[in-house]
Amino acid sequence: MTASTPLSASVAATRWLAVGSLAALIVLGLAWELWLAPLRPGGSLLALKVLPLVVPLAGLLKNRMYTYRWVSLLVWLYFTEGVVRAWSDTNRTSQILALVQVVLCLSLFIACAWHVRVRLRHAALARRLEGAAQ
Repeated sequence: MTASTPLSASVAATRWLAVGSLAALIVLGLAWELWLAPLRPGGSLLALKVLPLVVPLAGLLKNRMYTYRWVSLLVWLYFTEGVVRAWSDTNRTSQILALVQVVLCLSLFIACAWHVRVRLRHAALARRLEGAAQ
């Protein structure tokens, strides 16, 4: 029973870090492009860039392994955008928001990778225990 408690805590922690990072990326993307530092006054259509981030939210909340795997790949597009905008934007506010985006992308990637690793390790251990019990 004690072996499953740390695993459950680790899975829950990575799940909430991933969901929190993803939700923060969605909010940041909308706020950035609509109010904080839009490309055009009044907001821009670049706010639509958050739509692909909304899709995996349900899968992360339902703890679907496949979603964690593909989100860890999708997040690099937003990481790249953050790095490019932090380097090239002349607006200081946009540069800071881009760096926040980079940090959120890194935390999302780490959470997804850690979550997959822990769950795969747990599945392998369960298979070994099942094989030893038979």
